[in-house]
Amino acid sequence: MDATDRRIIEQLRDNARAGYADIGDVVGLSASAVKRRIDRLVESGAIRGFTVQVDPAAEGVGVEAYVELYCRGTVAPEELQAILQTVPEVVYAGTVSGQADAILHMRAHSIPALETALEKVRQAPNVDHTRSSILLSRLVHRRIL
Repeated sequence: MDATDRRIIEQLRDNARAGYADIGDVVGLSASAVKRRIDRLVESGAIRGFTVQVDPAAEGVGVEAYVELYCRGTVAPEELQAILQTVPEVVYAGTVSGQADAILHMRAHSIPALETALEKVRQAPNVDHTRSSILLSRLVHRRIL
């Protein structure tokens, strides 16, 4: 990936709906050259997809929590993944270093719905306990540079 590719990606991050000609005007390429570069970036896996960012509150899932997950014994990441994929309120999960085995990012439409989802997680085999923090306000939110 060269500097021009990075500038194209920056333009797509700002507006994934931008036209090839609009991007080309900014980066100094023709629309067809921009299209070829984007196609190559997609094919190589550098660009994984195009998406829309929707305000979670507009979708009715304004309650947000970060949850530390603690397991009994050793649990393979694939096993945790299988458990967590059954709980739609889990929007992100990753294994971590430290005392917790994983960190979950959860969204729900209400506190009772979050509580129900947490109970599903807690009742899963090999889950010992969780520690939850409900997000009150977002202080910093940056896009990846």
